Amino acid sequence: MSLISTILRRLVLLVFVVAGVAIITFTISHLIPGDPAQLIAGDKASAQTLAHVRQELGLDKPVTQQFVIYVKQLLSGDLGQSLRTRRPVAGDIALFLPATLELGIAALVMAIMIGVPLGVLSAIYKDGPVDQAARVVSVAGISMPVFWFGLALILLFYVKIPILPGSGRITLGIAAPPRITGFFLVDSLVAGDLKAFWSSLYHLVLPAFVLAFANLGIITRQIRASMLDVLQEDYVRTARANGLSRSAVILRHALPNALIPSVTLLGLAFGDLLYGAVLTETIFAWPGMGSYVVSSIQTLDFPAVMGFTIVASLGYVLINLAVDLTYMVLDPQIRELG
Repeated sequence: MSLISTILRRLVLLVFVVAGVAIITFTISHLIPGDPAQLIAGDKASAQTLAHVRQELGLDKPVTQQFVIYVKQLLSGDLGQSLRTRRPVAGDIALFLPATLELGIAALVMAIMIGVPLGVLSAIYKDGPVDQAARVVSVAGISMPVFWFGLALILLFYVKIPILPGSGRITLGIAAPPRITGFFLVDSLVAGDLKAFWSSLYHLVLPAFVLAFANLGIITRQIRASMLDVLQEDYVRTARANGLSRSAVILRHALPNALIPSVTLLGLAFGDLLYGAVLTETIFAWPGMGSYVVSSIQTLDFPAVMGFTIVASLGYVLINLAVDLTYMVLDPQIRELG
C-alpha cells in the first residue's frame, strides 16, 4: 500500500472515529444520573436559580437539540465551554495537555530504555537468570494495578526513604519556567533556569516510572520474542560465519530487524500511556489532563469530558498513522509493495 493511500485511508477513518466517539460520549454523559446545574448552583439553590443556570448552560433544551448544537460547534473546531471552569474546553486542554504529554513521553522513553536492553539480554541469555528476572518484571508490570504500585512507591521513596517527591511538577518555592511549550523541562532549558529544570526532572522520575512500568513488561516480552526469531535467521548465521563479533551481529543485524515488529507496539503503548496517565496523575497530583478529567467527571462537566475523549481519540488515530508510516520506512518489503 502506498504512502499516500495509507494517509488518505487513515484520514477517512479519522472522520468515522471522531463521529463515533462524539455520539457515544454524548450519549453516555447524558445517561449518567445527576444534575450539573445542581452541582454548580449548590444544594440549597432555589428552583428559580436552578432554572437560570440550566438556561445559561443550555441544559434546558431537549437532548437532541443539545446534540445538534454540539455537533455544529465540533465541526467548527469548538469543543464547547466547560461547565466547571467556565472557560473554552479547547483552552483548558491546551493548558493541561502539555503536562500529560511530558509525562507520557518521559514514561515511553523510560520504558524503551529499560525494556529494549532487557528484552535483548533475555533473548541472548535465554532461560538464564537475566531471562528469569525479565519474566518477573514483565508479569509484575502487567498484573499490578497502577494505583497500587504508585501508592507503594510513594510510601517507599517519599515516606520511608525520602529521596523523591511525592506530588507536583516542581518544588514549592521554585518558580515555574515561562510558558513556551508547556513542557517544564524544555521551557526551563530555553529560559536557562537549571534550578527549575532539575526540580522538574526530579518530580518527573516517580510518576513516569509508575506509568512506564506496565508497558515495560510488554515491550520486554515483544523484543525478546522478536530477537529470538531474528537470531535464527540465515543472515545472522552468515554474519557470525564471516567473523563478526557477537556485539556487532546483535547491534548491526539482529536488533534493527527485531525492532521492526515492535514499532506498532511502541506506538500503541504511547496511546495507552496517555489514557493511563489519568490514574497516575490523580495519585501524584500531577496537574495534567488526568486531574482535569477526574475533576470534570466529579462535577458532571459534560463538555470537558467529551472534549478530552475526542482529542484523545484523535491523537490515538494520528499515532497509528505515524506508526504505519514509520513501519513503511523501516521495512523495505512494504516500500516495494507501495
